[in-house]
Amino acid sequence: MFFRNLTLFRFPASLDLAHLDEGLDEARLKPVGPLELSSRGFVSPFGRDAEALSHRIADALWLTVGGEDRLLPAAVVNDLLARKLAEMEEKEGRKPGGRARKRLKEELVHELLPRAFVRPSRTSVLLDLEHGVCAVDTSSRKNAEAAVSEVRRALGSFPALPLNAEVAPRSVLTGWIAGEPLPGGLTLGEECELKDAADHGAIVKCQRQDLESDEIARHLESGKQVTRLALTLDDHLSFVLGEDLVIRKLKFLDGAVDQLEGTEQEDLRAELDARFALMSGEFRRLFAILEPALKLSRADG
Repeated sequence: MFFRNLTLFRFPASLDLAHLDEGLDEARLKPVGPLELSSRGFVSPFGRDAEALSHRIADALWLTVGGEDRLLPAAVVNDLLARKLAEMEEKEGRKPGGRARKRLKEELVHELLPRAFVRPSRTSVLLDLEHGVCAVDTSSRKNAEAAVSEVRRALGSFPALPLNAEVAPRSVLTGWIAGEPLPGGLTLGEECELKDAADHGAIVKCQRQDLESDEIARHLESGKQVTRLALTLDDHLSFVLGEDLVIRKLKFLDGAVDQLEGTEQEDLRAELDARFALMSGEFRRLFAILEPALKLSRADG
C-alpha cells in the first residue's frame, strides 16, 4: 500500500475529528446506479472485506476514497448516433435538427449506461494531524482535489489548500544542481527536467544522467532552470520533486523496507498496518526536510 505519488495540501492542525466515524459512514461508497456515470465514497483502507473506514497510528490518519465509473466511450455513442441519424434522414427525407440530435444522444446514453462496464478505483489519503498536511496518492491535481472534496463531505468542514511555497521552487531545485548545499539527508538522483526561462522555450529531460556533469552545467549556463529533480533521502526513499510541489515516482528503498522484514505478520491487516506505520513515518521525516528548504506555507498562518 506504499504511496507512489504525493499531491500535498495544508490544513489547520486543529482539525476537529470528533464526528469522523459518523461522517465517513454517511459518505461510504455506494454502487454506481444504472443511469449514473460515476460514484464516489469511502471504502476501507484494508480492502473490500474490511469494515473500518479509517485507520490511525498516532497522529497519522489513513483514509481511502473508492470510486466506480461506468465506461461508455464517446466513440461508441457517436458511432451509434450517426447510424440512428442516417436512418432518420432516410426515413424522413431530411436531416434532424440540433434539438432532435441532442435528444437522441441523451436517449442512447440512457440506453447504453446500464450495460456499460464498471471500473473500480481507490485513492489513498494520508492526514498528518500534527503538522496539518494532507497527502493524496496521485500526481493528478484534479484527482487530488476530488479526494479532498470527499474528505470535506465526510467531515463537514475541511479547509485544505494546495501546498504553496514562499520561494520559487524551480530556483531552489536549480540551485541544488548548480552546487548549493542540499538539505541534510538528501542527495541528487539521476533524473531531471530543465526548461528555458522563455515561454515556449526548449525542454530537456534527462534520465540515468550524472546531474553534476559538464553537460548539465552547460544547460544551466544557457539559462535553463530545473523544473523536476530526482532526489534520494538517505537509503530510504527516492522520488522526483516538481516545481508544482508534487512528489512523483516515490519509491521505498531497501533501507526502509528492511525494517519490515524483522517483524512477523500474522495476517494481511497486520502487514498493512506495519507498512502504513513505516510509510507515514518516512513521509513526515521527508516533509520536515522539505518544509524549511522550500519555505512551505502553513494553513493556519
